[in-house]
This record gives sequence, C-alpha cells and structure tokens, in this order.
Amino acid sequence: CEDCGKSLIGECKLHGPLIRAKDRVIPSRARLTLPHYLTLRVLELRAGNQQILGVFAKKVIQKRTQFGPYVGQLSTKLTRYDESRLVLQVLKDGGKYFLDTPNEDCGNWMMFVRLARNQEEQTLVAYQHCGEVYFTTVKPIEPHTELKVWYAADYAKFMEASAVFIKEESDVCPLPPVAKEPVDPWICSSCRSTFANFALLESHQCIHKDRV
Repeated sequence: CEDCGKSLIGECKLHGPLIRAKDRVIPSRARLTLPHYLTLRVLELRAGNQQILGVFAKKVIQKRTQFGPYVGQLSTKLTRYDESRLVLQVLKDGGKYFLDTPNEDCGNWMMFVRLARNQEEQTLVAYQHCGEVYFTTVKPIEPHTELKVWYAADYAKFMEASAVFIKEESDVCPLPPVAKEPVDPWICSSCRSTFANFALLESHQCIHKDRV
C-alpha cells in the first residue's frame, strides 16, 4: 500500500481496495470488417449469454453487389457448427476444405450472415470462385432488411446441398456435408422434370417465372 508503506497480501484494511481501471473492449476482427452501410443486431440471447446475431442493411444495397471473399481457416473438419449459418467448403490444391470460423477473430463479418429459410427472404447467393467464397446480392436490399444467403446452383451441387431438412418452424437449414445417399428426385410442378437437388430445381423454376 503506497499510503501506509506496507506490502500486504490482499487489500489494505486501513485504506481499502485499489480502484481498478479496466481496459477498453476491442471489437473482434469479424466485427471490425463490417462495411459502414451494414449493422449487426442481436436477434436472440441464449443460455450462457450467447448472442444470435443478424446482418442488416442501413441503406439500399443494389442488386449484383459482391461481398467477399469469406474469411475462415481451412480445415478438414468443422470445430464450430451453427445450424443458422451456411456450411462452406472450397477446393484447394485438389483437396476439399471447410472454411472454419471457431471464433470472431478467425473470420470476417460474413460469418454472421444467416441462411435463407426460403426463396422469398433470400437476398444473397453464395458461390466459389478461384478457391474463394463470395456472396452476391440477388435483388435490391432495402434498409432494415436482414441479409440472408443460400447456395448458388453449381455451388449447391459441390456442397451436396440436397441434404436439407425442414424444422417444425418451417426453417430450411443445411446439414454438414455427408456421404451421398439415394434420395427421391425433386420434381418441377410445372413441367414434371426431375432434379437431383432442390437448388437445381429452384434454378429451373426461374425459367418458368421468366416466361410468365
């Protein structure tokens, strides 16, 4: 204690505890990379103070706006899996690797983008280019709208994205890629054509919409 000149174990009984000054909290790498016209919002607070975040537009974002590349660690397995986010993989030197983001200092802001549960709420499409993953807007995004992503048709095939399930709340979520198993074909209700996965069917149905 500098006031009584004694070395003490613990607090000084005469002058009391020291006033503790805390360091300033520094945002994670992922949060610092967020573009100025985007913002993070807490959508849910789970046990253990775990925050479920979403990325929202602060101004109009034009169609065909490209974001990326997605930053993550190349890994042969995921160390962190979140059913509300897309599982992403890339082809590097002939090998297939996960883009793993075990914490916010290992990725960029794109790790916070949640998957689209249906075509109506999808605003972004994910695809691989030159060993990197990018997100591109598929329509203009209005202010206060959440950015949500799904695989492009070719990338869905690469990711074996036919492995989807529908939760009781009608949320469509991807499972981690697994070994291929026989599945029933996806059938177009307009022309009865069959497709190996939903992403290819969805891409095909755009042709009918364009004709209309």
